[in-house]
Amino acid sequence: MSIYVGNLSYSVTQDDLIAVFTEYGRVERVTLPTDRDTGRIRGFAFVEMETEAMETAAIEALDGAEWMGRDLKVNKAKPREQRSGGPRGGGNRRNFSRYE
Repeated sequence: MSIYVGNLSYSVTQDDLIAVFTEYGRVERVTLPTDRDTGRIRGFAFVEMETEAMETAAIEALDGAEWMGRDLKVNKAKPREQRSGGPRGGGNRRNFSRYE
């Protein structure tokens, strides 16, 4: 399972998140997504901890807490939805024949 951490400061680092979440148990992994175009942090992260009990303790303690000037949104991450490889059934095509 994974924890979603939202409303993060754009200056946060993986080390910052590890330091905060280590108070509630062993951190297995931190994922801090960045914008493809700018390389800037997107304002949210995912944290995986050793046990579900550790994750629950971190969620209960940190959801709504003020950190780095922001009120954190911390909850269990939802499973990632599958994305298709391209347009769905030509839905992005327009019929311009009526204008010819």
